[in-house]
Amino acid sequence: MKLYPLFADLSGRQVLVVGGGVVGERKAAVLLEAGARVAVGAPDLTPALLVWAEQGRVQWLRGAFDESWLDEAWLVVAATSDQALHQRIAALAEARRVFVNVVDDAEQSSFHVPAVIDRSPVTIAISSGGHAPMLARLLRERLETLIDPVVGPVATLLAQMRHRIRARLPDMALRRRFYERLLNGPVQSLLRRGQWALAEASTERLLDATEAKPAGSVVLLGAGPGDPGLLTLRGLRALNEADVILHDRLVSVEVLALARRDAERIEVAKQAGNHHTTQAQINALMLEHASAGRRVVRLKGGDPFVFGRGGEELEFLRSHGIPYEVVPGITAALACAAYAGIPLTHREYAQSVRLVTAHCQNSNDTLDWRALAQERQTLAVYMGTSELPVIRSRLLEHGRSAGTPFALVENGSRPEQRVVTGTLANLVEQASLHDVRSPALLIIGEVASLASTLSWFGSPPVGTVPGQPPAQSKAAAA
Repeated sequence: MKLYPLFADLSGRQVLVVGGGVVGERKAAVLLEAGARVAVGAPDLTPALLVWAEQGRVQWLRGAFDESWLDEAWLVVAATSDQALHQRIAALAEARRVFVNVVDDAEQSSFHVPAVIDRSPVTIAISSGGHAPMLARLLRERLETLIDPVVGPVATLLAQMRHRIRARLPDMALRRRFYERLLNGPVQSLLRRGQWALAEASTERLLDATEAKPAGSVVLLGAGPGDPGLLTLRGLRALNEADVILHDRLVSVEVLALARRDAERIEVAKQAGNHHTTQAQINALMLEHASAGRRVVRLKGGDPFVFGRGGEELEFLRSHGIPYEVVPGITAALACAAYAGIPLTHREYAQSVRLVTAHCQNSNDTLDWRALAQERQTLAVYMGTSELPVIRSRLLEHGRSAGTPFALVENGSRPEQRVVTGTLANLVEQASLHDVRSPALLIIGEVASLASTLSWFGSPPVGTVPGQPPAQSKAAAA
């Protein structure tokens, strides 16, 4: 985030607008709406600005720019057609530690004027950092149609009752739930119809009915592979309702950014070969926060029920009487294959798919390698980067062809995604050559060769697969 969003209270504070033309007039009008004391410095003014000056709404500093105009200013807007003057004003403002906006010059500006959606007292501002103002305006137009004008009256009602609500509901989690019930209830409809007294009465009744202590709960939520666009709508809602988020290390920053800003985030670091938080400690955290009446989201990469110990955690919650629900996520096998252009099943090459974990030597010993080595199936191997030599040798020992294609998808669905391809014979060497690291999913089977022709996301695959991969299915060819 290059710019820090900031809403400034300019009421009664002087703002200098340098330039008396149409742009200066537009800037002055918005500043007047915000209650600022506006001084306009220019040799001449537009008719509207001249009228405002005669009415005393703005102060006219007549003549060429003078450095002394900056003496009383909290903000400065440079709105002339003289670029050299703009540079001088920006430098002088910087020296005085006064924020300046230079019209149509993002580099010289220390603050930017956003596109605004006004639902007073609610204000929504959109900025492109000064680099694409038309995009910001387009977004504003779209949001204008989505945000109900009743938002303003609702905010006014809540402002009037804020002190009473805080006094009656001192617990933050309880107060948050009250607001959610209020905003999803009849109050907005009543205010839309102009029935203010009924809206106040409805709010009071809800305040009286709010429980003294909320019941805690846990949502077991799959975050998907990393692309925040793959999070489900129910998952997004859960993140915005959470009081506490217990998240794995590999949950992407972009997914975490979708959560409510004031939710407590606790990293429960679990990464292949590097467990800083034990499962028992995670269970204890879920119990602690849910027992205190908080809504807990246990946020896991991928899907919580696919090699995510989700079942174990539900068993623990059930044994302690903690209410829970599960919101599935897109597991790595589905996401990594899709983002690498690899169909897990294909009627010409694979009629089944197996999801396998190769997390440690003990789990390898329990696998049915004879079944896994069968032809015309796809293997999706989770957490297997440290066990590649064992995987290769076991499959070859049990009859899988050395020419079987593979694809290693590292950081699947994320901007840094890489796909390394080859055959079972050179699996270990290719992974070492390209320094493949966790998180990475291993896909073994004939369909893996399609990565070279069907890839669509990120960089093209690296590595080689001997022979020509099938360009199209027989059905498509027909």
